[in-house]
Amino acid sequence: MKYSYEDLAGMIDHSLLQPFMTDAELKAGCELAKKYAVASVCIKPYAVKDAVKWLAGSDVKVGAVIGFPHGNSTTESKRYETELACKDGAVEIDMVINIGKALSGEWGYVRDDVQAVCEEAHKHGAKVKVIFENDFISDDAVKVKLCEICAGAGADWVKTSTGYGFAKQPDGSYNYKGATEHDLALMRKNSPANVQVKAAGGVRDLDGLIRVRELGGTRCGASATAAMLDEYRRREASGENGNGKAVKIGAGGY
Repeated sequence: MKYSYEDLAGMIDHSLLQPFMTDAELKAGCELAKKYAVASVCIKPYAVKDAVKWLAGSDVKVGAVIGFPHGNSTTESKRYETELACKDGAVEIDMVINIGKALSGEWGYVRDDVQAVCEEAHKHGAKVKVIFENDFISDDAVKVKLCEICAGAGADWVKTSTGYGFAKQPDGSYNYKGATEHDLALMRKNSPANVQVKAAGGVRDLDGLIRVRELGGTRCGASATAAMLDEYRRREASGENGNGKAVKIGAGGY
């Protein structure tokens, strides 16, 4: 295998964000994250304290979402939510930009919004991933501008999507791509080396995870964690040296 188990497991932020998840399901998700030795769990703010308790004794980090999933909270609300999450034990913060302000070209607002969260998180020793929600942004120039703003505002990662950005179509249907190869490559190219790239949405198997890494991504939000890493162990045990079939990511959702 081209990459070690640790290389790939260390990319995964195990997603525990579905709105209907019970406390028992959140706890089970944290136990799974410990079992597979992933990078982190990404969990709802109210559950941060519990996640810290459930993950005690492991190297799995606790991450919290802020202004999630639509980014519509005020900047001060996002800052305060970040403060509370960090005080509860979160060491990574996944915030959503104000998408409407970005599409309006109100770059000062977007910068101040991101910077407020970054400053608050960094004050507590936490790192920040800034979510663009690219399914709502058709213009690559906007994505490039967001990369520049995030770098200047102190972001540690730029992130493609929430995993929940379903867009209503003219016929009333909903569709969603999530992370795409195009966007990952674009965001990596237009971010400095000190700003990492995270994929989220549409990466559901081991080959997709490997593809994210090859495109320069260092983290990937996933709920199919067990399937991905069980497949790694299967290939490892069978002596398969390749990385599996060629795939395209961007199937939508987690």
